[in-house]
Amino acid sequence: MDTFAQAIVMGLVQGLTEFLPVSSSGHLIIVPYLAGWNDPFITSLAFSVMLHIGTLVALLVYFRAHWLRLVPAGLATIRDRSFEGDPDRRLAWLIAVATVPALILGVLLNDAVEQRFREVGLVALMLVVGGGILWLAERQGSRRLLPVDLTFPKALAIGGAQALALVPGISRSGISISAGLFAGLDRESAARFSFLMATPVTAAAAIYETYKVVTNDAGIVVEVAPLFAGMAAALVSGLVAIAVLLRLLRTRSTDIFVVYRVILTAVVLVTWLG
Repeated sequence: MDTFAQAIVMGLVQGLTEFLPVSSSGHLIIVPYLAGWNDPFITSLAFSVMLHIGTLVALLVYFRAHWLRLVPAGLATIRDRSFEGDPDRRLAWLIAVATVPALILGVLLNDAVEQRFREVGLVALMLVVGGGILWLAERQGSRRLLPVDLTFPKALAIGGAQALALVPGISRSGISISAGLFAGLDRESAARFSFLMATPVTAAAAIYETYKVVTNDAGIVVEVAPLFAGMAAALVSGLVAIAVLLRLLRTRSTDIFVVYRVILTAVVLVTWLG
């Protein structure tokens, strides 16, 4: 399979697994490993992060109505120094508070963590760890609250949990949905809050990696056509994944993703140890 086709596959994988709670960073390490791909561009951390531009656009497109309300509401809060009983104002600042831990830790630890934890065996272990946390959250959370009902300390805690997703295999959506469930959110609300919270963090990561690529600090030769093909695939599959997950969580638990993580771990370990 040539680089262009590999980039499309990786983009499809990124879009699906960024929003389903199964770890996109883990899959972007596992898929080339299982497929036997060794193209330095396809397997690079820079390409993986640049694919986030596609999923960022998917977030902005899918939740455009939310952001068109939340951004003005957040600015109005600064102007008036009051929430004025407006749930959008409160939600905007809950999201802002939740993004702080991930932004700070992402700046401080992203490169070090991503480079040190890109080992297939460790990714497999983290898939099980993240699945275990999700399984426990399903059984401990009250599932009674909406995002606007969160306290600011709970929002900060959910944001702190999101920072754990720097480790491949944990899953940004998986850990933040788990934290939302622990905080008392219903499943769909936990997913929506996770996606809204991820938008500024994903944007910051995409901007940072774009800067590295443009200034040639990424240390790879950028292949433009495969890069844009991968981002387009990530956009399309990301939109599908968001819609499917939100619809699923209205009536079903996340246990199917826990089972999937365990099965994938078994496949990886058998291949890795074999």
